[in-house]
Amino acid sequence: MATPKREKGGGKDKKQDKVEIKECPECGSKCLIRDYDRAEIFCADCGLVVAENIVDMGPEWRAFDSEQMSRRARVGAPLTYRIHDKGLSTLTNWGTAQGGEQYKLKKLQQRTHIANTTERSFIFALSEIDRMASALKLPVNIREAASMLYRKAMKKHLIRGRSIEGITSAILYITCRQYGVPRTLEEIREVSRVEQKEISRAYRFLLRELDIKVLPASPIDFVPRFCSMLGLGGDIRAKAIEIIKKASEKELTNGRGPIGIAAAAIYIAAILNGEHRTQKEVSDVTGVTEVTIRNRYKELSEQLDIEVLL
Repeated sequence: MATPKREKGGGKDKKQDKVEIKECPECGSKCLIRDYDRAEIFCADCGLVVAENIVDMGPEWRAFDSEQMSRRARVGAPLTYRIHDKGLSTLTNWGTAQGGEQYKLKKLQQRTHIANTTERSFIFALSEIDRMASALKLPVNIREAASMLYRKAMKKHLIRGRSIEGITSAILYITCRQYGVPRTLEEIREVSRVEQKEISRAYRFLLRELDIKVLPASPIDFVPRFCSMLGLGGDIRAKAIEIIKKASEKELTNGRGPIGIAAAAIYIAAILNGEHRTQKEVSDVTGVTEVTIRNRYKELSEQLDIEVLL
């Protein structure tokens, strides 16, 4: 075995450490070993020390089993846009409070987190987004995206002089549309603290000022959730989607509300599969009037030649 040769020059070693070394420059072997005890990379075939003073990027502790690893591992929470400081600050836990001194530290920390009224309003807005998203059972990625969109609106000074509840409700509605998890305005209004008219006004304002392009919602996007709420199975869901696709091909969905089309398609599909749901039941779930469901149901059944036996 050849005697290990050490390359001189600290600068060269640093440069080699930054670039990933894949083979030995002496013999061309790709069998390189990282020895973190000696901070070296050496060739297993010829023994050449390829790099020195390498940095160990692992933890400073050692663990010999999974239990020891879980006990010694220390990780922080990931960055999140749902918290005003992105979760970077350290929070004092009430559970560790001992005596009046700890209580004073907790109160002082809360005060230092909020610098001014703008930041206080920002915290309130993020909490509103999280509250409404939780009530609507929206996933975390929707909440993160809505919080990022609010930060963007705040950066452009679009919040001042407007209702925070209205802006946050409109932002949540826009985000749901963008991510293909649509919620109706009626559903947003039910969990919001403002009227639907104000949400619509804020929605149009944000689209214009932030130059957001939102595609019209497809009736197909509403089918899975409405079927689930009505207790209908996958076969009815597939049939309803098939009806909507045929209606789209014949341009029967143009100029009509997507929710009304989805409700009528589900109503027809349920009857065809022997799991009849009344127009009242479909209306209560979808938020569409029985008259609209009846009109759309007649249009679809006549234009698509679907024989529906009530």
